[in-house]
Amino acid sequence: MPLANLVATNLRAARAHRSISQQALAKKTRLSVSYISMLERGQRTPPLETLESLAKALGVAPLDLFRERNAKRGRAGKR
Repeated sequence: MPLANLVATNLRAARAHRSISQQALAKKTRLSVSYISMLERGQRTPPLETLESLAKALGVAPLDLFRERNAKRGRAGKR
């Protein structure tokens, strides 16, 4: 999966897991709701400073936004 898509997926998942709306996240990070939406759809690639701000607002480590979490990956080694 391309890195931009991975970040988008992880950002959306982290926000949903914490039951935070895009509007609430935008307010916490001083970003626009439309920008948050574009990030979550992979239409924009944020600078590192923005990723750091998003991670802090979501209570996750910045590197968590880059980690691949694929259920199939765990099964691949069990052949």
